[in-house]
Amino acid sequence: MTRSPPPLRTDFKVFSSLQTRWADNDVYGHMNNVVHYQLFDTTINQWLMEKGLLDPLAGAIVGLVVETGCRYHAEAMFPDRITAGVSVARLGGSSVTYAIGLFRNDEDTAFADGRFVHVYVDRTTRRPVQLPDSWRATLGEIAQ
Repeated sequence: MTRSPPPLRTDFKVFSSLQTRWADNDVYGHMNNVVHYQLFDTTINQWLMEKGLLDPLAGAIVGLVVETGCRYHAEAMFPDRITAGVSVARLGGSSVTYAIGLFRNDEDTAFADGRFVHVYVDRTTRRPVQLPDSWRATLGEIAQ
């Protein structure tokens, strides 16, 4: 099986700066794999809130994670500065597949990359809802 190369910063549309923490390191001296997923989740939801799409406490629509994945290419550890790049890889009727790349310090090649699939649902019924036009337009701005 051939593995595609890690993505580059130029493969992403928007970026978020994140700082590693002392607690992110594991017994092997590098960032534990669960932290990568926390960075993905933080980056996507931070961007959605900044754009006014997501109100986690009172919004009528919330995103549920239905699929995730991560590929690891190199190590990161505290006190590395992380830049997370995000793009929309697929925009469905009620779902969005986000592509995320994690970059260490000033490096142009991702040390990890992944995907998060959100299905957007009605907060109360938890049934899928069609993405509003305003969401589609904003998400389309960062589509690959």
